[in-house]
Formats: sequence, C-alpha cells, structure tokens
Amino acid sequence: MIDFSKLEKKLNFKFKNKKLLMQGFCHRSYLNENPDADLANNERLEFLGDAVLELVITQHLYQKYPKKSEGELTNWRASLVNAKMLGELAQELGFNDFLLLSKGETKELGKARQYILANTFEALIGALYLDQGIKNCEKFIEKYLIKKLPEIIEKGLFRDAKSGFQEEAQEKVGITPTYKVLKEWGPDHARHFIIGVFLNQELVAQGEGSSKQEAEDEAAKSALKTKKW
Repeated sequence: MIDFSKLEKKLNFKFKNKKLLMQGFCHRSYLNENPDADLANNERLEFLGDAVLELVITQHLYQKYPKKSEGELTNWRASLVNAKMLGELAQELGFNDFLLLSKGETKELGKARQYILANTFEALIGALYLDQGIKNCEKFIEKYLIKKLPEIIEKGLFRDAKSGFQEEAQEKVGITPTYKVLKEWGPDHARHFIIGVFLNQELVAQGEGSSKQEAEDEAAKSALKTKKW
C-alpha cells in the first residue's frame, strides 16, 4: 500500500482525514480493478479543487496587481491553472509515486499521464479545502503554484492561443469567446472531444483533442486564423 505520510512530510501538511487525501489520488480506473477498495474516485474533489484554485488565484491577482486589466489578469490566471502547468507541477512534487491507477493506466505516459496529474493536483486542493479550509489552501497554492507567475510574466508564457483569441475578441468586437463540446466519444480513460468556439451565437472554429483543454486550444488557434487576428 502507498505510504501517503511521505507525501505529507514532503509537502509539509498533515491531513486529519487520511482517507480524503487518498481519495484525491484515486483515479476511476483503480476502482474498476479494485471494486472492494473503501474509496471513491477523485472526480468530485477535482471539481471542488478547480473552483478553489480559481478563487485563490483570482483573489491574489486582483489584490496584487490593482492596475492590471481584466484581460491581462484572465490570461495570467489561465497560464497558472492550465493542464500543462498543473501536470508539470504535480510531477515536480512527486505525485506520480502516489497515484492510485489501474495496471493499464500505469503504463500510460505522456499527455494522458499529464492530464491525470493535473486533475490529481486539483483533487488534492479540493481534499485540502475540505480537511483544513481555505487558509491552508491559500498557503499551499501560493507556495507551489503562484510563485511561478513572475517567470510566466517575464517570458510571456501566458500568451497561449486561447488567451490570445480572448484578448483579440474583447478588443475588436467586445465579446468574450465561449467554448462548447460539439462531440465526444471513447472510453473514460481515452475520451476524445470536438469543441467549438463561439462569439455570441457565431461558431467561429472547431478544435479536436484528447481533453477538453486541448480541443479548446486547437479551436482557439483555428479561430485566430479564421478571423485573421
């Protein structure tokens, strides 16, 4: 059995409810192979953690950068909470050693693993929030994630296609783009998505990917070309 006390020691926190911590790392594929495990998968925690992460980062940016526009702050936030950043950070923090996965999923590396790690990071935030409240979440997020922001700003790493299209759309037509799943298929561990990006009711472009985020990014790249922005 995985010893989660090593993770607690490494990240300098101590969970009151150890089962909650384990659930944060429990992928649904693990439960398919271990139906008797007294655990739920981490998807509900991921849902909660995503909202906590967004709130903490939004509040930090709002307070620390009073002269920056909504568009800039939105781009900076997006660069911190995207799957690539969260997946890389989870890897840095050694989350791979604690993932509860099926045997098949354990062999999956590359992009698929990066999304699992990113989702696990969000699930851990959700678990931490339930176990210890918002203040400890703020400390954790600032210590490990927000500290990466100066480098992101300095190197212009926030200029991804999605942020770029949003910036252009707000500036040129005064509309914030929205994204909608047009089609999805495949098993849970290998979903595939086609997502459309809209300006009000207008479907500007579509993108395809193995995650919603990847498909949205592809849609934004196509939209920038379509609009010649």
